[in-house]
Amino acid sequence: MAIEFGTLHNGASDLPAIETPDGVVVADGDLEAVNASFQRSTINQIRQAVLCEKLGFNYFFMTEHHFQPEGAENSPAPILTEMAVAALTKRIRLGQAANILPWWQPARIAEMAAMLDVVSGGRLEFGIGRGYQPRETEILGRPYGSSQQDQERNRAYFDECFEAIIKCWTEPSFEYRGDFISLPPKYTTWDHPMTKAYFKREGVGRTLDQVLDFDNGSVTMKEMQVFPRPIQQPHPQVWMPLTSERSIRWAARHGVNGYTVVDSPSRLKRNIEIYMEESEKHDWPDRLNRGPLKYGWDAEKHRGFITGRWVLVSNSKNHKELVRRADAAARLQWDYYTPFGFPQAITELDEEPYPLGQRPTGEELRERGIVIVGSPEEIADKVLSFREAGGYEDMMFNSYFDFGGFSGPELEEQVQIYAEEVMPILARECGGQVEFPESTVQLVPELRESLANAVA
Repeated sequence: MAIEFGTLHNGASDLPAIETPDGVVVADGDLEAVNASFQRSTINQIRQAVLCEKLGFNYFFMTEHHFQPEGAENSPAPILTEMAVAALTKRIRLGQAANILPWWQPARIAEMAAMLDVVSGGRLEFGIGRGYQPRETEILGRPYGSSQQDQERNRAYFDECFEAIIKCWTEPSFEYRGDFISLPPKYTTWDHPMTKAYFKREGVGRTLDQVLDFDNGSVTMKEMQVFPRPIQQPHPQVWMPLTSERSIRWAARHGVNGYTVVDSPSRLKRNIEIYMEESEKHDWPDRLNRGPLKYGWDAEKHRGFITGRWVLVSNSKNHKELVRRADAAARLQWDYYTPFGFPQAITELDEEPYPLGQRPTGEELRERGIVIVGSPEEIADKVLSFREAGGYEDMMFNSYFDFGGFSGPELEEQVQIYAEEVMPILARECGGQVEFPESTVQLVPELRESLANAVA
């Protein structure tokens, strides 16, 4: 048995969380103040990731969210932010939970993700998702035919985008034809003398007639090439936030790691059962064909289905104040999440459905273990209860140090306390912590040192 440690940063505003006359909690500031807070959170995400590496965390995840004056979350370009982290770190693996594929042209996101893999020396953990917020999807997905208001259309684009990204990463020259995506578009004229000269040469991997079509009166593209491709072969591990049975089975069939954030213990147990059953049914799909997985999570293969929670470590002197502030931060998050149906996931399978539109209180979220505030021993016990509920052999657990209304330095202090006082307990109880080797990234040492000093 072994454990891996990760964290996730959603980019919540550090402005105070206040309750409005409507009974809804929002960030306390005008639009300019919210903008300034999100500028700070962008820097704080980089700082927290660098600190996490120094303290021995294995993974740093970010979400993708846009256009939110309410203050609950802001993380518009996780790959871009993690490029900065990659330049300042050597071991920690850089994931997204997730890049929302219906908002992206596949070749573009494939290039960007591959660049992160190259710059980090092969540390990309590529997250994919379908999205659930119309404000984001209808704005960003419209050019690609994506729509949050037509779930089957959304899913169809997502499937094609995923397939096209894998082609971009694994085939030196390719075409992809789908209902939404055509790479390259068949009408693309390209009669460039350099292209013809290159592919007339022997030994370049493709012939001129394979990549260009000369039979339609004009020269058009038949295939395209995407550079750079990732360092990790055949491609980086892919992750996906999962809730529905349909999505869980899709991820298992495609060798995609599962990620659940707020599921109650009984729902976590059921979801892992579905994931493992579907994986076994399809002969354990895996990008490296490594065979059966340990139940729930396989630390050696970094494969399986994980969970996580919001965490604050308290002591006898600050417990009441941390609880008060954690409840306000939880309300900021969950007053935002509730209209999207999130409260249903925190109930147990044998419970009555959560009342439609009713927002959980901070106290409820603590009682259900979604937000954990307590001593190191209490937090470790709660994490271990998730290990038991999920039936994990190994475990990978994400702790979230991302609370609205808390400053960056306050959350960095929490990261340090957790690493020094909670992680050793969990490592001991789980048979030890997995350690990752340093990457082979070829950044000039002097550049890495100067960047690190700039952050410090």
